[in-house]
Amino acid sequence: MSVFTEFDLMKDLHQSGDKIVLLVMDGLGGLPMEAGGMTELETAQTPNLDQLAAQGMTGLSIPIRPGVEPGSGPAHMSLFSYDPLRYEIGRGVLEALGIGFRMGPNDLAARGNFATADADGYITDRRAGRISSEECVRLCEKLQSATGNMFENYQVFVEPVKEHRFVLVLRGEGLGGDLTETDPLETGKRPLPVTDASNSEAGRHSADLLNQWAARARQALADETRANSLNLRGIAKDPGLPLLPEIYGLKAAAIAVYPMYKGVASLVGMEVVDFEGDRPSHEIDALERVWNNYDFFFIHVKKVDSYGEDGNFDAKVHEIEAVDAVIPRILALKPGALIVTGDHSTPAKLRSHSWHPVPTLLWSPRARPDATQSFGESACAGGGLGIFHATQLIPQAMAHAGRIKRFGA
Repeated sequence: MSVFTEFDLMKDLHQSGDKIVLLVMDGLGGLPMEAGGMTELETAQTPNLDQLAAQGMTGLSIPIRPGVEPGSGPAHMSLFSYDPLRYEIGRGVLEALGIGFRMGPNDLAARGNFATADADGYITDRRAGRISSEECVRLCEKLQSATGNMFENYQVFVEPVKEHRFVLVLRGEGLGGDLTETDPLETGKRPLPVTDASNSEAGRHSADLLNQWAARARQALADETRANSLNLRGIAKDPGLPLLPEIYGLKAAAIAVYPMYKGVASLVGMEVVDFEGDRPSHEIDALERVWNNYDFFFIHVKKVDSYGEDGNFDAKVHEIEAVDAVIPRILALKPGALIVTGDHSTPAKLRSHSWHPVPTLLWSPRARPDATQSFGESACAGGGLGIFHATQLIPQAMAHAGRIKRFGA
């Protein structure tokens, strides 16, 4: 007997309606730097977002499960309504898709981070000082030359992504497994070996190949000043997913600067929109240009998260304010539903992702306003959406955009 899922329900009930915008400020949630203070979002001057909150509904979303610190990949899967505990996607796949690398069924992808290590191999900077994208290109060419032909039965692809990030893809028969990452996630430690948690033949073989590759790659980088080491993360194959356009009947577009977020959007069936620039205003330029071509728009703003990870409270505040400034341009397009949220929290105080629920607002002409008058963590805690799992957001937006039919007589 087949199991009828929520996706099956949405396939049965979706209909045509108004357009939907999902605006994601990566790492939006924060913490006060001092007891009794305000978060980054609460500190920011956001008159437009406050007005949306007063006219719409707010709450706090949980990307994975309460108390669980999310990675960016699974957190975005949750926003796109895929429960990340069921649909687990390796970040390497997302990075590869994000740069337009066409993955095949025999491809195993890893996200690479260039890093700085001391003479004994201990990591001193996990991001190699955030080297330039131009430097990343040079280093990837160096690694491709040094490692591209090292395996007789496997092709090796080393592709630049952005700044300190790159993609490694191994292509050949018999790859797979449940593979661990090499990044120790803190400085002062050596990179870890890749191991296989599944204890399968394919997994053990893949781990051995990746460890061989990493050793040779680090040798090739040994003469570099900053990027003299590396780590591999999110090692996986493309699992294949039910696609968002089929589930919800939406022609969907992704407007993002960073390749990983283009990748996760591509994975679920969105079309990536090309545009120039990297500021929120440039992303809204792209939104205005393609507005008539799509039903659903995912807009991703990365630097809110980057400043949180850098511990730069003030810069995170200013980036939130830059997003607030473009809200009137979105509203001028007359969407049927607008969601503003984050994929997870990245408090500048912690300099990392955190488990804290994420402030979320849903605005629509059809919304039932709650008592919230501003957009911030404390205000959202009392909002009408309550504390909810992020997978519920798109169905809510669909309803408010008039895109869900009645269930039953």
